Amino acid sequence: MTPAPDRTAEELLKGIWRENPIFVQVLGMCPSLAVTNSAVNAVVMGLATLAVLVASSTLVSLLRRFIPAQVRLSTYIVIIATFVTVADMTLQATLPTVHKQLGAFIALIVVNCLILGRQEAFASKHGVKLAIADAIGMGTGFTLALTILGSLREVLGNGSLFGFPLFGDHYEPWVVMILPPGGFIMLGLILMTFNWWKERKQAATAGGAA
Repeated sequence: MTPAPDRTAEELLKGIWRENPIFVQVLGMCPSLAVTNSAVNAVVMGLATLAVLVASSTLVSLLRRFIPAQVRLSTYIVIIATFVTVADMTLQATLPTVHKQLGAFIALIVVNCLILGRQEAFASKHGVKLAIADAIGMGTGFTLALTILGSLREVLGNGSLFGFPLFGDHYEPWVVMILPPGGFIMLGLILMTFNWWKERKQAATAGGAA
């Protein structure tokens, strides 16, 4: 008999690429555009979101049979807010400079539609193992997307990457890239590239089938 495919691996990988929260589902746009003016901020925000997503998904999955349907959303928000508070206080204690730069956006993880959406759509309907795999995959995909966006904006807008200069004193930075319009421009270019690649792959598949 052919062994059944490992669904845990499937749930883990889908959020990284096939259902990437930012580049495919276009979720969590507020932090994606607001904090990605540098690679460091992007990575820290992504990891904080990943930690909150994994912790809240685990707890929601464990308690899913005990949470009344009438109060499920408010319960999910309380759970998420608890872990966001822990993440906020941890960052404030360990990385005060980055915490100050991120400002209120750490606290706003509570209203990130990605996290609440995964609790409602997945963690509340599956066991702990699958819920954790889904959370890790989605959180990792979110972090990678933020890192790509933040790195490109920092390179073009500051001529540096993770604070290290790349081009010397003669580089003229594209200041617009580290301003809010730069976030929209860069995200639009990335989404355009993803859609072009997807359409090209579909055309190649269709041509091969013909």
